[in-house]
Amino acid sequence: MRKASVLVIFLTVFIDLIGFGIVVPLVPVYSRHFGAEGFMIGVIIAAFSAMQFLFAPVWGKLSDKHGRRPILLLSTAGAALSYVLFALSAKLENPHAAIWLMIISRAFAGVCGGNIVVAQAYIADITPPENRSRKMGLIGMAFGLGFICGPILGGLSLHHLGESGPGWVAAALCAGNFLLALSILGESRQPSSEPVADRPHWHQWRHTLSQPGVGTLVVVFFWATFCFSCFESTLPLIVSDNFHLDIRSSETSATTVVYLFAYCGIIGAFVQGGLIGRMVKAMGESKLIGFSLVLTAVSMAILPFIKGSEQLSWGILFKSQGMAWVLMLIALALLSIGTSLTRPPLFGLLSNLTPPAEQGANIGVAQGAGSLARIAGPIFATTLLAVKPALPYLLCTVILLATTSLVLMRLRPKPAQP
Repeated sequence: MRKASVLVIFLTVFIDLIGFGIVVPLVPVYSRHFGAEGFMIGVIIAAFSAMQFLFAPVWGKLSDKHGRRPILLLSTAGAALSYVLFALSAKLENPHAAIWLMIISRAFAGVCGGNIVVAQAYIADITPPENRSRKMGLIGMAFGLGFICGPILGGLSLHHLGESGPGWVAAALCAGNFLLALSILGESRQPSSEPVADRPHWHQWRHTLSQPGVGTLVVVFFWATFCFSCFESTLPLIVSDNFHLDIRSSETSATTVVYLFAYCGIIGAFVQGGLIGRMVKAMGESKLIGFSLVLTAVSMAILPFIKGSEQLSWGILFKSQGMAWVLMLIALALLSIGTSLTRPPLFGLLSNLTPPAEQGANIGVAQGAGSLARIAGPIFATTLLAVKPALPYLLCTVILLATTSLVLMRLRPKPAQP
């Protein structure tokens, strides 16, 4: 009989996120290559999250009723098919057809994007409350490692297999992941004496947001994800413009972008794999969340002003192209540390505040809020980037600092009882 295992669920999520990491950094690059600009690039990026927003709570509720394993298997198989569509879009000669097929592929991937919701519920099923923040860090670590291996594989497959190579490699990985999960993944959810309420979609949102503390955490996660999605969707374009890379036709520029994402993944994996437990113990969940948001805000205030040319702003500080790259790597390291410290304590605290029978539903709502942020964020950022490159980053800095204030006011730890 297969046993529920943190290691197995980590491996399942990690392999899935390698495929995700292969494709995501290339979406803005391919979109611009096919002639999309500004708002349209944001729409293409947001297609994934639009569908995930609608379906993440559904997958969470289904996993509460029918178990985590079948939902993970179904979503993994769907992800493999979505990457096949992405690979086919990259080879189309008609740019309009290529853009539409890319949108369809990303939307279908979003429909099937129940893996993270169910994986977090899986962790909550088999982990005592006092250890959940640390164990949720494993999901974050899988994200980080996925964004190390994924972009590197994306760059290599782009170089050796051409434009469609990354899509085919991602599809093959997800197909292999499906077979692996089918063979070794056990069920984590145990039958509960407490019935799971069958609420309509929006009623579930209202119920989740009304729970003390849980609603605040969902709002915080929305704004943190909104700002990260602004960064994620515009970094390839900022790097292209500020360092004068021809992202439309240069393979080198696309490879530069995916390796920057891999660098961020290395930092994130190190933080989430080794520091989360100690930092939660030292600071507590709420203070750590606030600290992470401030660190992210500082880095986002710096990033758009790092430019690799002596003719651009800030004069002697950026006179050297090499110095500009060093400053870019420092700013990206700060951002990676900040964003890596947000998710594990947030979801650990959320799961501790959630009744056992509603883990999947509440986490699904939180991930749905994250998906909503990933719809609005890219459209917001790419549209404003076309007006003034620094504008989305500065506005995100303000949003993150305001969200920090919300955390400090609404998520204060309760004093210990005598």
